[in-house]
Amino acid sequence: MKILCVIDYLGSGGSQRQIVELALGFIEMGNEVSFLTYYDIRFYDRTLTEHGISIHCIPEKNYLRRLWKLRKFIRSGNYDGVVSFLEGPSFICEAAGIPFRKWKLVVSEGSANPNIYKSARHIFYRWFHFFADFVVANSYANISIVRKVSPLLPKAKCRVVYNIIDFEKWKPRGDYLPRKDGKLNLLVVASHQSLKNLHGLVEALALLDDEERQKIQVNWYGDRLTEPYFDQSLVEGQKRLVELNLNGMITFHPATNPILPKFQEADALGLFSYYEGFPNVVCEAMACAKPIVCSSVSDLPDLLSHDSNLLCQASDPKSISQALRYLIHLSDEQLLALGLKNEAIAKKLFQKEQNVVGYLQLLK
Repeated sequence: MKILCVIDYLGSGGSQRQIVELALGFIEMGNEVSFLTYYDIRFYDRTLTEHGISIHCIPEKNYLRRLWKLRKFIRSGNYDGVVSFLEGPSFICEAAGIPFRKWKLVVSEGSANPNIYKSARHIFYRWFHFFADFVVANSYANISIVRKVSPLLPKAKCRVVYNIIDFEKWKPRGDYLPRKDGKLNLLVVASHQSLKNLHGLVEALALLDDEERQKIQVNWYGDRLTEPYFDQSLVEGQKRLVELNLNGMITFHPATNPILPKFQEADALGLFSYYEGFPNVVCEAMACAKPIVCSSVSDLPDLLSHDSNLLCQASDPKSISQALRYLIHLSDEQLLALGLKNEAIAKKLFQKEQNVVGYLQLLK
């Protein structure tokens, strides 16, 4: 099949990483794949070009002209199938098929933003899913949101396909030992936006006692370390670290490609978001046999129910602090056992072949 993957840009975010994994899976199964974006950010250029995947960017700022130009590109491409991620690109792809189209269209829903329920724009986008063949969400929590916002959307159009993990790539490192430097190395991989809750993490670290703070180091990898920021959360968080005399507890690193070695070196992954669709970083950390300390978002409470002490409430620093305290006091053997349990769950749910086939069946 000739397949077009559409997304806003190819940066280091979770949705971008997931659609890239999907595209690589399409290629491995003998399909012809290309990308269409409208912001010229090319974090995955090397990965895609090495696999023969072309990238087309139409950097149009005006919304109406952007819609028209992308519509024209899609309609003239003679594609068998189109896959879109995120609400803006999905709306463009759905509009491109009006009044008729010859290609199959699968739109992916990855947002659990609570503003969906209150925003006319967000609701309008979900109602437009009537013009897609299928709506795929990467969690049952997400598909529930879509059907609440668009109650007339046929259930038969809705599917859940969990995130794709390449277990040949995402796997534990054989020589890994916990607390290599005498401290628990907590990895956070997230863009610097308020929803990722740096504020809650900082306040939670302040609630630990002095001895506990000496036993943990946070390494945060994410883009926008300098202006232009997504928002002011990073600046405010860094200021608060100074005010609380927590300098050095969190080290901020730029987004890194490849990020795999950072997962393999870490003792655990932290995710403290107010909401998530279904976070890639959790899937990847599970595949690398890492414990997860995270907020109770998306389907994570079900997937990680084997140790609910590591689940917390994003809006409550005390809850985050309690989860961190529990993690810090786990023995090396307990850390390793939790990681192996997570790896087993990941291999059951996130197999690349079965999830790529899930999309291909819908496109056919």
